Amino acid sequence: MDFIDITRELTMAPVYPGDPNPELKPLHRIEWGDACNTTAISMCLHNGTHMDAPRHFITGGTSADRVPFDACIGECVVIECNGLLLGDAAEELLPYLKKRVLFKGDVQLSPSAAFVLSNAGIVLLGVEETSVAPPEYTAEVHRQLLGTDMVLLEGLDLSKAKTNTTYLLIAAPLKIAGADGTPVRAVLVEPQRIDWDENLWTR
Repeated sequence: MDFIDITRELTMAPVYPGDPNPELKPLHRIEWGDACNTTAISMCLHNGTHMDAPRHFITGGTSADRVPFDACIGECVVIECNGLLLGDAAEELLPYLKKRVLFKGDVQLSPSAAFVLSNAGIVLLGVEETSVAPPEYTAEVHRQLLGTDMVLLEGLDLSKAKTNTTYLLIAAPLKIAGADGTPVRAVLVEPQRIDWDENLWTR
């Protein structure tokens, strides 16, 4: 299988303005005379490559530990976009999208694009930026998308992914009860190298 790691290294990934930087604190070290190495981590659940669960902006929304696996594991398409995506442009993209779509580039969504995509049956949407929306539209766009029980992947690294290409996406969330978000290790698998049952690609 050909795997493409689309996850940014956590401690060096860009941090959303106002969020704390992740910090690692050594607890035990073999060189200190301890039997093993252990480390504590302090971070925001939205640092690095992460998933926004609906609870991030929706009161009573689905938490990260309850996101269904079939939302974050399955067929996806990588589409290249840059700048602010408007509703008209989102409409033009609809014929090329899958239930899971990853946007490669510096794209962020406008409220009109969020409205179009939230009504297109998409279960997961991912971007390379630290947020799916620019600051002035953050709340409006997140509420529109997450309000449909869609999940979002933010902070991806799609530099090695081909555009207009279908992959198998694996981006399972950590099981943290009640969490509004969680880091993920997101991976793409090249489908042409795998003997898949065709039914897996038509769900």
